[in-house]
Amino acid sequence: MMGRLEERQSSLFYDFCLEDRMPSNHPLRSLDAVLDFDKTRAALARYYSHTGRPSIDPELMLRMLLIGYAYGIRSERRLVEEVSLNLAYRWFCRLGLEGDVPDHSTFSKNRYGRFRESDVYRALFEDVVEQCRKAGLVPGEGFAVDGSFICADASRERGATIEAIRQEDTSARPVREYLAALDAGNPAHSGDAKHLSPTDPAAAWNTKEGPGRFAYFDNYMIDTAHGIIVDVEATPARTAQEVIAAKAMLDRVAETHGITPDTLAADKCYGTGPFLAWLKAHNVTPHIPVLDRQNQTNGVLTREAFTFEPRAQCLYLPAGQNPQAPQRAARDPYSHLSGIGERLLQLPD
Repeated sequence: MMGRLEERQSSLFYDFCLEDRMPSNHPLRSLDAVLDFDKTRAALARYYSHTGRPSIDPELMLRMLLIGYAYGIRSERRLVEEVSLNLAYRWFCRLGLEGDVPDHSTFSKNRYGRFRESDVYRALFEDVVEQCRKAGLVPGEGFAVDGSFICADASRERGATIEAIRQEDTSARPVREYLAALDAGNPAHSGDAKHLSPTDPAAAWNTKEGPGRFAYFDNYMIDTAHGIIVDVEATPARTAQEVIAAKAMLDRVAETHGITPDTLAADKCYGTGPFLAWLKAHNVTPHIPVLDRQNQTNGVLTREAFTFEPRAQCLYLPAGQNPQAPQRAARDPYSHLSGIGERLLQLPD
């Protein structure tokens, strides 16, 4: 006979233990077993007042953010809903069945306030890496580095110059922070960027993923033995910033964990002469293809296109151009080569 649900009167008391409902092999149990928030509490202590009402425990918010990272929940509104409904998430966050979940706006206020000013994310990350190192998961013999392309939340149809951005209303937080970093000489914003987003000027215009768009690079450095991420650095999506980020991450890992790898693997974007020389000076063997730009002339003639006449001590321009005084080059169709002749004349007899 087919069963049928019966309407039952709600019980006044329940015998329910959340610990018993949590499977012994659940991934969150493994994560909870190695978490230690002592260092993060110490990093945040001076950003809380000693008087007033108790705040929401920062450990609760960090545990919720870890759930979002582990399960790909990018929206903080959705994260609040999932933690409220999911028993495993409630167990991990120490909320029990009746604990209140913070409002999503609490994360926004703390992200741009206490969490950012104290660099608590970095403290928590480095503590996890140190635990991995002590467990033998980070031998530090070989590292690999690369940058992931992340689109900025900015319209590709709108662009502005730095002069226009300075003249606009700077009440928006991204604009204020970008201008402050630019004036402070932050190397992440080095270069002569002429096409900026008025919404998110820190993002760089990039054509790596098809049509141009404003984006960032999320640069990761991993230990190749077990694929452990040992450092991360976000930069604007400029190719030159990948090398700057790699140097910063190598220096930081050496300072924080006392690890300098024997080898570093990367793609050819990192194969520049200055960076390879920098690695050699730090006793790191590069496994990186050398970046060859000989054929990337952008319409400018290379040295091989000229003919040197030793007796006359001058260069013949291609296409039968008159090789008289170098200043003639500024009046011929190869005016974009002005100055090249003078530099190449310094050749030995």
